[in-house]
Amino acid sequence: MLHKNTLKQHLFEIKRVYIKDVSFECPNAPSIFDQKWKPTVQLNLNTFSNKIELNIFEITLQVRVKVKSEKNLVFLCDVHQAGIFFISQLNEIELNQCIGSYCPNILFPYARECISNLVSHASFPQLNLAPINFDDIYQKHVEYKKMNA
Repeated sequence: MLHKNTLKQHLFEIKRVYIKDVSFECPNAPSIFDQKWKPTVQLNLNTFSNKIELNIFEITLQVRVKVKSEKNLVFLCDVHQAGIFFISQLNEIELNQCIGSYCPNILFPYARECISNLVSHASFPQLNLAPINFDDIYQKHVEYKKMNA
């Protein structure tokens, strides 16, 4: 029989998921619509965290998609998808992994949907971003910090 005090319960709750900021730019419209479509896609990701109060964190995933056709900018889409999370009873390493990997994994599908909708509403072909392995990105970040410490 296990006693209550021998169990370590990790608590995690999604309080809210929301768009914090979004922008879509198509500076060469309408002439860009008449050009040949040879797109190159550049994807940039970044995460930001903000401790709001004890055990309450705002995590923001910034996803920036820049599409060019030859030398012309077709569009630039920037989405800051955010969430408020209750995270409790994790040690520092576990908390950092939760903030740097687990939370962005939750937020990314929302950001991907927002980007897809913005692109299609701008009358461009649908853009479906591939899944991102935030666990791997976080692990590489940790290794990089260790090497440069």
